[in-house]
Amino acid sequence: MPDSLKIHPVSGPIRATLRPPGSKSITNRALVCAALAEGRSTLRGALDSDDTRVMIAGLRTLGIQIEARDNGETLLVAGCLGLPPATEADIFVGNSGTTIRFLTALATLGRGSYRLDGIARMRERPIGDLVEALVQLGAEVACEGDHACPPVAITAAGLPGGDAMVRGNISSQYLSGLLMAAPCAQATVTIRVSGTLVSIPYVSMTLAVMKSFGIEARADQDYAEIKIPSGGHYQATDYAIEPDASAASYFWAAAAVTGGEVTVEGLGRDSLQGDVEFVDCLAKMGCEVRYGENQITVVGGPLHGIDVDMNAISDTVQTLSVVALFAEGTTRIRNVPHIRHKETDRIAAVATELRKLGAEVIEHADGLDITPGKFTAADIATYDDHRMAMSFAIAGLVEAGVVICDPGCTAKTYPKFFEDLAALYPRN
Repeated sequence: MPDSLKIHPVSGPIRATLRPPGSKSITNRALVCAALAEGRSTLRGALDSDDTRVMIAGLRTLGIQIEARDNGETLLVAGCLGLPPATEADIFVGNSGTTIRFLTALATLGRGSYRLDGIARMRERPIGDLVEALVQLGAEVACEGDHACPPVAITAAGLPGGDAMVRGNISSQYLSGLLMAAPCAQATVTIRVSGTLVSIPYVSMTLAVMKSFGIEARADQDYAEIKIPSGGHYQATDYAIEPDASAASYFWAAAAVTGGEVTVEGLGRDSLQGDVEFVDCLAKMGCEVRYGENQITVVGGPLHGIDVDMNAISDTVQTLSVVALFAEGTTRIRNVPHIRHKETDRIAAVATELRKLGAEVIEHADGLDITPGKFTAADIATYDDHRMAMSFAIAGLVEAGVVICDPGCTAKTYPKFFEDLAALYPRN
């Protein structure tokens, strides 16, 4: 990719049907469950991106055999029956939060010494709550970085199990990592969540993927307590991965801002991914949403601002923020303080870049107030954050002069995003 990419406005409403690549979140969860299973699993429709390649590389470093076919969309995973073969491993996770959190928990099941590290930004992303919970379960784990951040060092002799408490207000990935490792512990694991759990749909997704591989946890309705009995084993399976709902949000947003119609195939009301609820936000803003058999269509209409709690679908905050540029009135996005700890401080980054485009933005600790102004052309900084690049590209479909800096950062989750975007519409 070039250092920057100018987005060209469309000549009319976008009308398209597409299927985004596989879900990153599901791909990485399925990889972990398959790696811990008995037998060989086949994962179909997997995402091939930086984040999934880092996960695969980490699992291979732990001794898991993984064969990629069909340009990475089919993965054959030979399970280790809950015991990672490697007795020593130095794992580089880049800036993949799912990889470091899931593999930190998984590595405690091994027998040996392991270390996980990433890029400079990863060394600023807290992991102390996960480490503390693993220590409560009998693991020997420590943060080597400042402020309970990576690198993480593990001296493993299997995970004893027992009871653990984890705070719910930082990242649901901590809980997901604990849950996926728990069936392979030496005793029953009971996890209690302190406070309000963020991004609940991602925990539901984790439990659903685990169930597909033969493990069923017992959970309260609000996930305040989850129990995973000992003695069970993940079973190898042939597993189909849904298209990525977070990726779909950009194309639904394109329909919204251009007054067009976009159908995304492979997703529906019963999707494992909570981010399909992004279309509900668009409906509240004035779009029409139609559900078909295994597909969702968004039809754009006159847009107006809304007040919305996006805690459960926080990976689509940036997308909705850009849609808000083209809505009448103010849009308030609330209850997403945890996104300040993502690839970048997403609240601050979005506020900064929206102001470049002429919006009036009030930044809150937990979100944003966005009021459109006179649009101004601008170069958009992306902060090495794939979602900044993809979401702000949507603004360029309507107004001239939007330039995305470092468009290659989309390789983290969607390497062909700009190719797929350009294929949707004729340019002026």
